[in-house]
Amino acid sequence: MSAELSDSSLHFEISAVLVRYASGIDRRDWDLFRSCFSSDCAIDYGEIGAWNGPEEITTFMIAVHDKCGYTLHRISNVAVERLPEGVRARSYVDAVIMGADNRDGVRAIGFYDDRLVYSDRDGWQIGRRDFTTVHVGTVGAKG
Repeated sequence: MSAELSDSSLHFEISAVLVRYASGIDRRDWDLFRSCFSSDCAIDYGEIGAWNGPEEITTFMIAVHDKCGYTLHRISNVAVERLPEGVRARSYVDAVIMGADNRDGVRAIGFYDDRLVYSDRDGWQIGRRDFTTVHVGTVGAKG
């Protein structure tokens, strides 16, 4: 059972979920993206929006990213804490989202506070996510 993992193995498995989230967006692999979330997940991105369930968050991400050019969602500084009912993780995100022509876009920096839950069927998944925006700016040459 995954709850019996060593701290380093647990950190690896949780980091893999977070990278799968980022890769799902960047590859536009919406099945991969959807697999990161529990069926009853609650996601709060502050002023950006809030969603319940993997279908709601996936529908939003498709609408935002499908017509973009390159996107790079880089996840770092993953800190994992074991809890009686799962895992708490904090990670930083530094995302570049380019427009369809890849000439200009947006850079968003922030952090995720996640609660992850484990099931034998689906492994580790995000059950609760809160995103905090730290900085948003433009990239590329406009004009």
